[in-house]
Amino acid sequence: MESIAQKIAKIKENIENAHRQAGRDDALPKLVVVTKSAYIEQIQEAIKAGAADLGESRAQRLGEVCPAIREFLLNSPVFSTGDIRWHMIGHLQRNKVRKVVGQVCCIHSVDTLRLAEEINTVGKKLNIRQQVMLQVNVSNEPQKYGIPVGAAEHLAEQMQTMENIKLAGLMTMAPLTNDHERVRSCFRRAREVFMEIKAARVTGPEFTELNMGMSQDYEIAVQEGATMVRVGSAIFA
Repeated sequence: MESIAQKIAKIKENIENAHRQAGRDDALPKLVVVTKSAYIEQIQEAIKAGAADLGESRAQRLGEVCPAIREFLLNSPVFSTGDIRWHMIGHLQRNKVRKVVGQVCCIHSVDTLRLAEEINTVGKKLNIRQQVMLQVNVSNEPQKYGIPVGAAEHLAEQMQTMENIKLAGLMTMAPLTNDHERVRSCFRRAREVFMEIKAARVTGPEFTELNMGMSQDYEIAVQEGATMVRVGSAIFA
């Protein structure tokens, strides 16, 4: 059985290979290790293997895991608390915003104006400019969160005016299917939407991230231009 370190090394190798095969000459995509199903000991192993960006999908779980990992880092002769960046990757309810803003480096899942406004309000009270991403439902699946493609540019423009939000990019999820061409089409469309928003100049120079791809499809996402992928089950399952 492969260790967590071996799995992370293999995923990084796959990312590098997909990046090269696509003929990309930009930086390698960032790997966010999704820890939502992992035990604390497994998260510690991932950190020892070089994982610096960790993703949680629920505010409550974030509040439980972060202190435990912080204690681990404080007692470590090798790592420090500054070595780890937490990401909120799941759907965020407005009444949980206060538990997340300032605790994570980025919120991946902003898909409504009201949620953006709440993050901005809390950020202002805490004197924090919270980095966020705009979640777009490119696949048009009703069970998925995310703003429709046609409304994405307008919401991005509205978010850009908020002083305590830093709009860093776009996030999407492909359908959970073995049809690779359908997945690729979804990622390709996300890339188009990302470029259309940039071309419209409604966002600032910080709008650089195209966040897409998970355990089952991250290599396709890299081939189609992802700058960030989120992988969990391929590491901890």
